Amino acid sequence: MFELLEYTFFQNALLCTILIGVSCGLIGTYIVAKRMVFISGGITHASFGGLGLAYFLGLSPLLGAAVFALAAAFCILYLSDNKRFKEDSLIGIFWSAGMAIGVLFIYLTPGYAPNLLSYLFGNILTVTGEQVILSLLLCLVIIVFFAKFYRPLFYIAFDKEYSRTHFIALNGLEIGVTALIALCIVLCMKLAGIILVISYLTMPQAIAGMFHKNFTKQLVWATIISCVGSIIGLFASAALKLPSGATIVLCFLLIFLVCYLWKRNR
Repeated sequence: MFELLEYTFFQNALLCTILIGVSCGLIGTYIVAKRMVFISGGITHASFGGLGLAYFLGLSPLLGAAVFALAAAFCILYLSDNKRFKEDSLIGIFWSAGMAIGVLFIYLTPGYAPNLLSYLFGNILTVTGEQVILSLLLCLVIIVFFAKFYRPLFYIAFDKEYSRTHFIALNGLEIGVTALIALCIVLCMKLAGIILVISYLTMPQAIAGMFHKNFTKQLVWATIISCVGSIIGLFASAALKLPSGATIVLCFLLIFLVCYLWKRNR
């Protein structure tokens, strides 16, 4: 199995898995703490509209997904913050609209769209060198962002009104972290797919939350669990010839069940 490391495609897959694991470990902890899981689901499915439109226009599906994900994220943030619509209603609107737009443009495009299946169900073994570089850049930006704004992000995640009273630049930070969430979701599609990406942002954090209530420790351990689970799942999928995204998510589920039973028995 370790002979696979000699191949460039597997090296790219392993590097991308680790980088996305770090990014999702940090971003996912904030998402879970702020209870934004379903917002992330709405952004994920809204990006499918960008995939379909980009494929119809002959552009990069990743670019189209990023544009739609950012647009959906900022619209949900702005409209819900101004109390014009209920947040869950906005999530449902963008969720269904994105999927509908994607399906429509894929239907209008002549021929078969095999490349989009990897975005739906995930196929980390098909990542290119460019996507590895993008994952590295995003990972570095997320690490720097969390290191520089850790304290304000901590306040915003747990008590938004407290943040306002302490004159924290709430709007700027929320825009920044929302953009990072959207971009992290888009790059994670290649690993887990649109259908499974939400578990990648929640399960490592849930495991870390079983043992640590401290936000800093949750960030660290969610990142470690995310990376370790992703690597184990990647090698398992290669050895058993199974889809990588589903195998990684099932690996997270197995770790979750083992930790839950071990903690319960204690």
